[in-house]
Amino acid sequence: MPRLMTYNVHRCVGTDRRLDVTRIAAIIAEQEPDIVCLQELDVGRARTGMIDQAQAIAHALTMTFHFNAAMRIEAEQYGDAILTLRPERLIKSGALPTIRGVPGLEPRGALWAAIDFDGVTLNVINTHLGLVPREQRLQAAALMGSGWLAHPDRVGPTIMTGDFNATSITRPYATFTNHLADAQRLLGLKPSIKTFPSTFPTIRIDHAFVTPEIVPTRIWAPRSPLARAASDHLPLVMDFEIRPTEAVGDGETEPGAATA
Repeated sequence: MPRLMTYNVHRCVGTDRRLDVTRIAAIIAEQEPDIVCLQELDVGRARTGMIDQAQAIAHALTMTFHFNAAMRIEAEQYGDAILTLRPERLIKSGALPTIRGVPGLEPRGALWAAIDFDGVTLNVINTHLGLVPREQRLQAAALMGSGWLAHPDRVGPTIMTGDFNATSITRPYATFTNHLADAQRLLGLKPSIKTFPSTFPTIRIDHAFVTPEIVPTRIWAPRSPLARAASDHLPLVMDFEIRPTEAVGDGETEPGAATA
């Protein structure tokens, strides 16, 4: 059964203020995911020892990877990555909209990979939204639009995941659930699986949204002492099945399709 992990690794600096890429890789390896979506990676940045964190983690896990630099400062980069053990190809990576004139906002982005599961193509979109609600609304709308979810090449089973910085009572969350299903709600999890802050998780801002072909079977957040220390988020892990597109029942509309 396929397994996906989404994990904001906080540039591999833990709640103990220790920089440790190996620790992050060990936490991921313990869960044995097929796909890993990471946020807040440093690549070649002085503040984290000039390490290419995406490459280092992928190498430790013997996975291939694609990295999207949401922010570039000369040779230094900061962004998100998709790693996998499966055959894959990058479809798209790019920036998300922001708000001009608001100081301190970090650029945000997303990346989309097509991953092969025994002949079935799974679309995985990994993202990390901003902190300002108006900015989040613009970014959510963009991800639901023709550049991403409603892109003509985006057909079949799809998972959109990452750190959305938005709880289930926000407008950006509603934008996503107007088109996709919240995997946790499909499973009826009560209480929901929360991932932030890692030392005492009380907030649900890391999500997995899915199309009807994706059937979540289990979702959890590893809460070992190591996971609580390695980042300010816990990883969110999901096991799922992939239904053939033709097996999706009547009344289940493919995201982005017109409805009456």
